[in-house]
Amino acid sequence: MPAFFCRRGQAEVSVDDGIVLQAQRHLKWRSFDVLERIVMMLCGICLTGFVTSVFFDIVTRTIGRPWLWLQEVTSTFFIYGVFIGAGVAIRRADHLYLTAISESMHGRTRLVTEIFNRCVVLFAAFCMMYFGVINVVQGLGNFRMPSMTPLSTFYAAIPLSGFLVALFTIEQLVNGWRHGFEGDPTKAGDQKHVMR
Repeated sequence: MPAFFCRRGQAEVSVDDGIVLQAQRHLKWRSFDVLERIVMMLCGICLTGFVTSVFFDIVTRTIGRPWLWLQEVTSTFFIYGVFIGAGVAIRRADHLYLTAISESMHGRTRLVTEIFNRCVVLFAAFCMMYFGVINVVQGLGNFRMPSMTPLSTFYAAIPLSGFLVALFTIEQLVNGWRHGFEGDPTKAGDQKHVMR
């Protein structure tokens, strides 16, 4: 990792550092921490590409020489950033689901509620994968203008997102079933989304 991202006196940042909250560690497998980091970097690249391409689109249109292909690049970065970001949001529990209700519960009631919530998310992920693949196959015959790139390049983000959502939801279901969904209240950072 570049030195300007490291803390003073520290050459490298460990995989655990700042990625998974210790309060959520019981729901995570360490082997997926690297995947989460990679997906978060891809989201950052997509966001940077989106902002940069919008900037150049505005500049080229302002000077009277628009680059028409920039709209395709912009929408591709946006779509992949959103759909890949949905996968990592599931792992980090930064997505929309009934957290306020389930966090106020304890014991068996919380277990049932958390499992139900994640089963709904898992069903949505399987729908994204199934219907996303159908869209990808159907998009092979349709093309974006002016580049003539198959629309499947857009649609591929949907089953990819569904796969990531399913993978991270299964991870939480298995670990929640084994260890419970409630975090350890004695660990620092048990409050929602506190980064070190």
